[in-house]
Amino acid sequence: MRLTLRVWRQQRADAPGAMAVYDVDGISPDMSFLEMLDTLNEELILRGDDPVAFDHDCREGICGACSLVINGDAHGPERTTSCQLHMRSFADGDTIDVEPWRAAAFPVVKDLVVDRSAFDRIIQAGGYVSVPTGSAPEAHATPVPKADADFAFEHAECIGCGACVAACPNGSAMLFTSAKINHLGVLPQGAPERESRVLDMVAAMDEEGFGGCTLTGECATACPKGIPLPSISAMNKEWLRANRRTRG
Repeated sequence: MRLTLRVWRQQRADAPGAMAVYDVDGISPDMSFLEMLDTLNEELILRGDDPVAFDHDCREGICGACSLVINGDAHGPERTTSCQLHMRSFADGDTIDVEPWRAAAFPVVKDLVVDRSAFDRIIQAGGYVSVPTGSAPEAHATPVPKADADFAFEHAECIGCGACVAACPNGSAMLFTSAKINHLGVLPQGAPERESRVLDMVAAMDEEGFGGCTLTGECATACPKGIPLPSISAMNKEWLRANRRTRG
């Protein structure tokens, strides 16, 4: 396959950026999108040019590190992560635009790399459970209803990639935050912090400068792990309940 790539290049956060055009040839349809970028970078290095910086780690769709807007879609045309997107999703001769996540709370570090530490600070505000020290408890000592376990597992699939923020026209982090709140809130282990968790994490999200949610649904459409849109409604109900109880 021969492709034309238009890639966002930006030397640093406070420098202006622009789209740079590159032609790549000999791309196998079985390559992943990141392997295609590796091929481009090898050519750039051989020419003595600066390679394109992009985030990646496991390359197995698990870690959430890869973060590319491909032809205007977070992670590209398939509902998967950028690392699991294969070049067979494109046609020979295509022109492909590659950009970083676009959100005020995700400033560009360099090229396609953005700073997603805002997610870390949301987690630090309440994405944990308090447990006593000592040996592990008996596995069957705390029964969990299957419906609650299924709900928790569904939301625990969130890998924190940020595609929901990149896809949202408002740059909202409500889907990410709701997934982290909901997967702990229904479990007995998460009950002690249930109210403080939702209040603190939503407050942290607002402080980071993410946009407001208008339930357009683009976040759930882009989510590679299929976190459902009703997750946001469930979190809103939790927040209202906790807010009423806190105010007395």
